[in-house]
Amino acid sequence: MARVYIETYGCALNRGDTGLIIEVLKSRGHTIVRRLEEAEVLIVNTCTVRRETESRMVNRIRALMEIAAANRGKLIVAGCMAKAQPYLVAKVAPEASLVSPQNASRIYLAVESPSRTILLAGERDRAAVAKCLMDRVGLIAIQEGCLGNCSFCIVKNARRKIVSYPLEAVVKAAKDLVSLGAVEIELAGQDTGVYGLDIYGRQALPLLIKSIAEVSGDFMIRVGMLNPNTLTPIIDELIDALRHRKVYKFLHIPIQSGSDKVLRAMNRDYTVSEYKSLIKELRSRIPGIAIATDIMVGHPGEKNEDFEETLRVVEELDFDRVHIAQYTFRSNTASAALRQVDSYLKKERLRELSKVVEKVCYKKHEAMVGSIVRAFVTEKSGDSYTARTINYTPVVFKGGSDLRGKWVKILVKSATFFDLRGEIESIE
Repeated sequence: MARVYIETYGCALNRGDTGLIIEVLKSRGHTIVRRLEEAEVLIVNTCTVRRETESRMVNRIRALMEIAAANRGKLIVAGCMAKAQPYLVAKVAPEASLVSPQNASRIYLAVESPSRTILLAGERDRAAVAKCLMDRVGLIAIQEGCLGNCSFCIVKNARRKIVSYPLEAVVKAAKDLVSLGAVEIELAGQDTGVYGLDIYGRQALPLLIKSIAEVSGDFMIRVGMLNPNTLTPIIDELIDALRHRKVYKFLHIPIQSGSDKVLRAMNRDYTVSEYKSLIKELRSRIPGIAIATDIMVGHPGEKNEDFEETLRVVEELDFDRVHIAQYTFRSNTASAALRQVDSYLKKERLRELSKVVEKVCYKKHEAMVGSIVRAFVTEKSGDSYTARTINYTPVVFKGGSDLRGKWVKILVKSATFFDLRGEIESIE
């Protein structure tokens, strides 16, 4: 039996896969250790979504390979880089084993093998649900894969095929997490809107949400990212599911650009007008719903006028949260063949967009200063707590005894563009 050290980088799906890896290895008698020097096997669960991320991963893989060699141990490179860029990994660490995301439940074969192991083929085991619990916030990866073919995306080379976990298995995973103390459960996916298409022949996200909401316990559900074109067919059913008292009134819907021309270059399957109509519909039927989005600046072909359209959309749609990324060149993607935007322009646009986003989000939060908000406590760090309003706005306050899993009322004393700060008024 081996002592195994694991490092995880990247998105919620990777965190879920690491939870699955830990569960599988422990079930086979292996020990998970926290210190590198204690380990016989090193596992790095990699991300390669952006160019700078790739560079960080290469440096870290090289360093871990040296540590493994010095300790006469072994290195296993798992995750998206292993699947999407196996030749790069092999060049950096020729003796490392490679395990794709789809083989997370079979990583024990690489751990237990006396020789280098390559597990890149095959499909994900639907019986092994990827989940994890960090403190008291749980995560379940309900699906991976995407119907889209975005021209800038390298992740599709690692997680292309849509694979959903059966509804009954996801509900059981939720029950398990709640029994372990989870007060929040995130339903994560590459595009949660397509959940169920591969096994039920229809989009079943609303049914899944309602089923998990019926699980006994004091917890809240957060729905992970879904694309505009996959949300549209299920909008009525999803709105109904979001109205459940255990579900945050919050959706993460990427727009990526406010320019139709850029959206076409990105191969995004919607227009700005369609996106706006979607947000208008959600806000009219679920008052107070929070909308988070993703925006990429500097995609090939983006002109100044395209960027200005993006700035106008951010202010018009008044987003609650905006995840900003600067386009980075990724080999083996369609965008790599297009004429690139100058680096200095991308950086300038990133700075300008950041200022607009901070202004928009701060204005929304500043309007709440002086009010009393009702929020659900999910996280604790020392004597500080983070609670979430019903639309998932974070509220930071100080308190004594453990309040996680309780609804509280907080007097908002100040605000930032990211959160609210306040003092507890009462506990329900």
